[in-house]
Amino acid sequence: MRHNKKFNHLSRTASHRQAMLANMAISLIMHKRITTTLAKAKALKKYVEPMITRSKDDTTNSRRVVFRNLQDKYAVTELFKEISVKVGDRPGGYTRIIKTGFRQGDNAQMCFIELVDYDENMAKTAAKKTRTRRSKKSGAKAEAPAAAETAAPEAAAETAAPAAEAPATEEPAKAE
Repeated sequence: MRHNKKFNHLSRTASHRQAMLANMAISLIMHKRITTTLAKAKALKKYVEPMITRSKDDTTNSRRVVFRNLQDKYAVTELFKEISVKVGDRPGGYTRIIKTGFRQGDNAQMCFIELVDYDENMAKTAAKKTRTRRSKKSGAKAEAPAAAETAAPEAAAETAAPAAEAPATEEPAKAE
């Protein structure tokens, strides 16, 4: 019977599995996103999320418990100083797994695992997509000047709006 044998052993001994998960957790904390197999990412998620929860409470005991698992003082400092501040109001679910396909050599399912609050680069690239329309060449010549006229006022309005907002945000900073 398989009672209390819930976690994935990943075909490794206990010491090898512990060392591998600790190294992967350090890489995830330092780089915010790593590429690995799906099975390892799921095991890492169960390993690292309790540590992130523990990092919200910055006490000596919490730091000792996390250091006992990671054995890297730079990763512990990064976790308690940077990551815990950013995820302070999030009630769990600190990591995201994104499947990327299959590995060439052994067809293992690959994925990204990343910290949810550190995906600004991914969000910026996704917002840049624009729709393109195909039309006849004669119709394109007539539509091009009209499109340029409508785009120019919008661009001027966008540049004027941030300029108007910038002094308002700087004044409270100077008052402090």
